Amino acid sequence: MTIENISINKSFGGWHKQYSHHSETLNCNMRFAIFLPPQVSNGEKVPVLYWLSGLTCTDENFMQKAGAHRVAAELGIAIVAPDTSPRGEGVADDEGYDLGQGAGFYVNATQAPWNRHYHMYDYVVHELPKLIESTFPVSDKRSIAGHSMGGHGALTIGMLNPQRYRAMSAFSPISNPVNCPWGQKAFTAYLGKDTDSWRSHDASELMRQATQFIPVKVDQGESDDFLAEQLKPETLEAAAKASGYPLELTLHEGYDHSYYFIAGFIEDHLRFHARHLNG
Repeated sequence: MTIENISINKSFGGWHKQYSHHSETLNCNMRFAIFLPPQVSNGEKVPVLYWLSGLTCTDENFMQKAGAHRVAAELGIAIVAPDTSPRGEGVADDEGYDLGQGAGFYVNATQAPWNRHYHMYDYVVHELPKLIESTFPVSDKRSIAGHSMGGHGALTIGMLNPQRYRAMSAFSPISNPVNCPWGQKAFTAYLGKDTDSWRSHDASELMRQATQFIPVKVDQGESDDFLAEQLKPETLEAAAKASGYPLELTLHEGYDHSYYFIAGFIEDHLRFHARHLNG
């Protein structure tokens, strides 16, 4: 698979790079960013944290705003940040910010016109890791994390693939999309009106029914404007109690939905992942 380097920046002794490539899964050109820590210069293969971003974001938001490079360089962890959806001419879109380009929701769409391109689940789980592991000096030790829509993606993908990921974490995840406006709009468009099919992409539903567990850490700001209507962390907490899932959920007074919140606690998440990636 041919990839094209778009940009490169040295950061904390490592390298932040952007690439584009043609995705067979999504039937379009895609962009991703990767941070390679300085340990790769010594010939080491390092583990990878896959970061899934939220609505309207691209590969750039996390890499530029989260302040993750310093700790990732110290811990010897690569970070891969894909875009949040397929994009480009001919790719279906919507006038709303919460559907279409920038809002892939990390599912495989089954409904037209979305099913031609919108297979972000397969892209994140299969195609992108295969590309990363065949191109860069990384191992097959993986973790997954994300924010908001990306938090939804990280939790659902992690629970659906416990054999592929050592740990998962999320900031402000959409915890119960079958019961919130963002999720209902996206799932109706991408998956159709059969709500039973939605439940396999709902973190609370998956956690309630889980029999295989991987470590999970969730942080949520109590001053998040989307807390009550869209995010519903209480449903995730109740699901964990029902199944005995080892959920570490922390609420933070005064914090909102922004990258100010993520920047304040990203070090905790990276150290959490490092313990399980290297353990």
